[in-house]
Amino acid sequence: MNPNELTLDFSVVRDLRKRAGMTLDDVSQKSGVSIAGLSKLERNQNMIELDTLYRLARVFGLSATDLLNLAESCSAHCKTAESYTSGPFDFEKVSFKGIDCFQATAKRGGNLSKPEAHGDEFEICWLRSGRIRITMPRETHELTPGQALKFDAALAHSYEILEDSEVTIIHLEKTHRF
Repeated sequence: MNPNELTLDFSVVRDLRKRAGMTLDDVSQKSGVSIAGLSKLERNQNMIELDTLYRLARVFGLSATDLLNLAESCSAHCKTAESYTSGPFDFEKVSFKGIDCFQATAKRGGNLSKPEAHGDEFEICWLRSGRIRITMPRETHELTPGQALKFDAALAHSYEILEDSEVTIIHLEKTHRF
């Protein structure tokens, strides 16, 4: 591979270090990586070995995969929302790796139950206005503005619109747990 085609940017380590309020010496002591090695890495002047990646990631409370992902895609990603209607909901949706974000409005009296639309993910429903009832196999929750509910989307669930509502819904792959 031509070095000019390198797509990994480990200057993100400097950003993480500064955000954590740490010096090169602090990171060196916690990771066992020399200050010179860290300095070169932060300036993208050398490549990182897997063991070093693992040790550095642990200093910042990350997995090696998380640190590698940051180095691989440290720039912002802009997307345009797509609009569609499903049942009583009018949706705007943006999707990024591991997360789908929905902004929705719905009129009173509507119902929606589409468990087949879900993979192995968590769902967060944050009610912005109105009133919604979410029913699952063993529980029912009535949300009022400002309340949010997080649940495993693999569970059968349905939405009942009790008042005209505006809601933010997030689908988060379980590999991106928080």
